Amino acid sequence: MNLLIVEDEVRLCNSLARHIPWEDHGIEVVGMASNGIEALAQIERKKPDLLLADIQMPEMDGLTLARRVQESDPLIKTVILSGHDSFAYAQTAVELSVFKYLLKPAGDTEILQAVLGAAQQLRVELEERHERGLLKYKWEQHLPYLHNEFYIQLLRGRYRPDEIIGLSMELDLNLQPDERYVVVVFDMDRQPEQESGSYVKDASLLQHTLAGILQDRLPDSAYRMCSDMQGLSVVLFAVGEREEETEAVLRVHTTAAKVLALIEDYMKHTASAGISGGAGRAGVLHVLYREACTALLNRKLLGGGIAIPYRESVPRAAIVSCPEPTYEKALEMAFQTGDEDKALAALISMWEEGQNKLVTLDDMHEYVLCLSSTLIRLIRKQGWLVKEVTGEDFVFFQNNHLLATAEQIYAWLQNTIHKMLAYARSQRQIVSHQTVKTILDLVEQELDTDLTLHTVAERLYVNSSYLSRLFKQETGKPFSTYVLERKMERARSVLQEGDKVYNAALAAGYRDVSYFTKVFRKYWGVTPGSFKL
Repeated sequence: MNLLIVEDEVRLCNSLARHIPWEDHGIEVVGMASNGIEALAQIERKKPDLLLADIQMPEMDGLTLARRVQESDPLIKTVILSGHDSFAYAQTAVELSVFKYLLKPAGDTEILQAVLGAAQQLRVELEERHERGLLKYKWEQHLPYLHNEFYIQLLRGRYRPDEIIGLSMELDLNLQPDERYVVVVFDMDRQPEQESGSYVKDASLLQHTLAGILQDRLPDSAYRMCSDMQGLSVVLFAVGEREEETEAVLRVHTTAAKVLALIEDYMKHTASAGISGGAGRAGVLHVLYREACTALLNRKLLGGGIAIPYRESVPRAAIVSCPEPTYEKALEMAFQTGDEDKALAALISMWEEGQNKLVTLDDMHEYVLCLSSTLIRLIRKQGWLVKEVTGEDFVFFQNNHLLATAEQIYAWLQNTIHKMLAYARSQRQIVSHQTVKTILDLVEQELDTDLTLHTVAERLYVNSSYLSRLFKQETGKPFSTYVLERKMERARSVLQEGDKVYNAALAAGYRDVSYFTKVFRKYWGVTPGSFKL
């Protein structure tokens, strides 16, 4: 703690500064002044924590100094030394928050204890101020969360109408009883292949981008913003006092459409918005919020990237039928032949036929279930597992509500078709590999027989022409060439073991030794007899 001593008697001033052991108690004398004017100048330069001042001084007395200090820096603690036992002086000192009023001649110990008491009081006040500042800081840091939580509970209808305004005032949100709002719910248009982690990032980025756009284009009083339990961005657009409800909804619709265009421009990714059917006060915001969420769901029917107003549901005129069986048959044929163009053409026909029939969101849900069933049936008919074929897209068969827009639904169907075709190709490849392996094993086991392509094809129940192409495709050589190579290798091995030419011919499947000798000489360039030697 720093101490400034103000005393017009030089000898007493020096005595106060030098004879009292200030440093032993953590007090440092940073200056001495002979009157109030000098003291104020030093206070400005040296910023003392404590003031020990005489009451009677020229130019400016101690009480006037205390008043000026109290006005400029209330934290400085003052101890007055007075030679006047005056109640009026003492009363004035109390009014000026002087810590101690000492009468001369006060002893060094008494003065020291008074100054140490002032220092202790200052420490307590500084700690309290620090704690209050810390609490205020924590409150301000936590306030955005509290604001958002208040709006979430408000949108869920958890507050009574009579407590909404009071709670908003406590959080410094200051909702007014007569204020009306139109509710808009914004969300990114998620793609089927998009990972959940990146979608969370997009939702957070949308919140940030949306806040920036609204701040740039609207005054703070024109809207309020939060994120709901699902991470969707919710904006409450204020309605003017004399603005008609229909005009307000139309104005907000136009604003939302402009905002979506800016979001797509900034983020290079589309977003959609659902708009409540009307405007209302704080007590009915939960109803308007549900309307906005319902409106947003209709992007499944209408597509993404647009602002969708809420409309009352209409009775269904007729049940939407599933795709025609001819389309399923066309898909099945395309899978069997591996024709991707025909498979996609069948999908496009199924999709467009359904889109022409769909009227409500429920219609879309029903039709997506029909399409899912068609694909599942085709996969299972091949003896495949749906999860194995579709991989990470399997989740959309279980929860097609995760597909939020018509574009996402079609992209998912298209992606599933591609995966089914790819899986079919891989299965044919596996079957081909297994077939060739069987042939190779058969050749090794029956080298001592007259093995031909036709006999192998008959035993495997496959077409000989197909088998010939398959074998050459997998091994790089015709079946007859491969068999000849293996027979000659077998014959050479028998001869190298010291066996007779006759036995070598039998081991290679030749009953005519002369013919075997001719083939052997043509292949190896020497006769079997000379090779043996």
